[in-house]
Amino acid sequence: MPRTLAALVIALILVASAFPSVAGAQTAATSLEKVATAIGASGVRSIEIAGSGTIFAIGQNATPTTPWPRFNLKSFTRSVNYETASLRDDLVRTQALDPPRGGSQQPLRSEQRQVFAVSGDYAWNVVGDVNNPAPVALAERQIQIWITPHGLVKAAMARNATVKGRTFAFDEPGRYRVKVSVDVHNFPAAVEAVVPHPVLGDLTVEVHYLDYKDFGGVKFPTKIKQSAGGFPILDLAVSDVRPNAPVDVHVPDNVRNTPEPYARVTSQMVADGVWFLSGGTHNSVLIEMKDHLILVESPINDQRALAVLAEAKSLVPNKPIRYLVNSHHHFDHAGGVRAAAGEGITVVTHEVNRAFLERALAAKASIRPDHLAKSGRTAKVEGTRERKMLTDGARTVEIRHIAGNLHHDGLVLVYLPKEKLLIEGDAYTPLPPNAPVPSVANPFSVNLVENLKTQNLDVEQVLPLHGRIVPVAELHKAVGHH
Repeated sequence: MPRTLAALVIALILVASAFPSVAGAQTAATSLEKVATAIGASGVRSIEIAGSGTIFAIGQNATPTTPWPRFNLKSFTRSVNYETASLRDDLVRTQALDPPRGGSQQPLRSEQRQVFAVSGDYAWNVVGDVNNPAPVALAERQIQIWITPHGLVKAAMARNATVKGRTFAFDEPGRYRVKVSVDVHNFPAAVEAVVPHPVLGDLTVEVHYLDYKDFGGVKFPTKIKQSAGGFPILDLAVSDVRPNAPVDVHVPDNVRNTPEPYARVTSQMVADGVWFLSGGTHNSVLIEMKDHLILVESPINDQRALAVLAEAKSLVPNKPIRYLVNSHHHFDHAGGVRAAAGEGITVVTHEVNRAFLERALAAKASIRPDHLAKSGRTAKVEGTRERKMLTDGARTVEIRHIAGNLHHDGLVLVYLPKEKLLIEGDAYTPLPPNAPVPSVANPFSVNLVENLKTQNLDVEQVLPLHGRIVPVAELHKAVGHH
């Protein structure tokens, strides 16, 4: 080696030794400490932020390819306690879409307050004075704690994050995987997190933090943009931040004492060989054919799906479930489709949903393998358009499109002509007994009644996928036909 080249190499080695960052040899602790110092994370035990903007309902779009439905976010308060791993979101939203398109309780007639909470391994919703367990939301709410700027640093330090340049990454096996990019000020700027999801296998949540400002010695972004599954879910302008605000999120006794709310299934025979499977927020219907069974709807998640499948097998132990009819792709209604596919059951849905469900059923569940992933099966999905008939010669099951319904472009009903039974979800949800009839009819229900008329369906009873069985007169009453 020429003497001048050797001298140059030695000089570069000496520079790299004096300045490790030049050689890319920064340690995780040093880099994370810089980020912690920049945003003042070390002294933050809890934080409360307030703001307003726009919020979107995940998995409730009118078609699988359009964005999640949008709502005006009049107020939003997020309270986080890092020491107890708890979070409480208290928000007020109003209708933004006119006409209403998609789910999430549309149309909203006035302001709607929503309260969502998580603490440790318990998630629940607060409706008035009632605390409703919501374990299906656990993963998405837990990750919201640890993808706040200060939560990122705390989680990364606790989980021995790997650092490379201006990014660091960490994970918690079975729960989440996170990658963070920091800006030139050492502020967290972009986050990509992956959590387990009942429909998608893995759900990717992306966050962008913009315009950091000082709040009592703590830096926090004043603009937050989040997306999930490729669509926006939150666009928030932060107006106030309170570091170390008192945040005490207690797990309600009924939530703590109901660790598996989706496993409770109650069966009721509605007609010979037809059972209404309830016991929670979402219902299914089992139909017995000559040599097989048809299940209508597999909602929420694996736990609910497997409990419904077990109930079906106990009711009719000697016949396989051949078909699952999926009413539409909304995540609460499709959350158990992967579990059903893991049993080798063919999924029948409207053509609008077919490609989406095929992709969802082919997706990996890399964070926490679910029933389908463990089964190793390849899912089978069949599409239908206006009408599909399933018959064994004695019983006919008709799958029909609810045309023109703004809740979902690919919404289907199931009709049993011999029994005069209608099975539907989200087009009409019966009110509690003796509840007053709304002054303005739900347009989704009005559309359902129009479809029953134009398709000449003779219905006596409605078996809704939410709520109680009612005579069809209740549906007509709800839309103002007395």
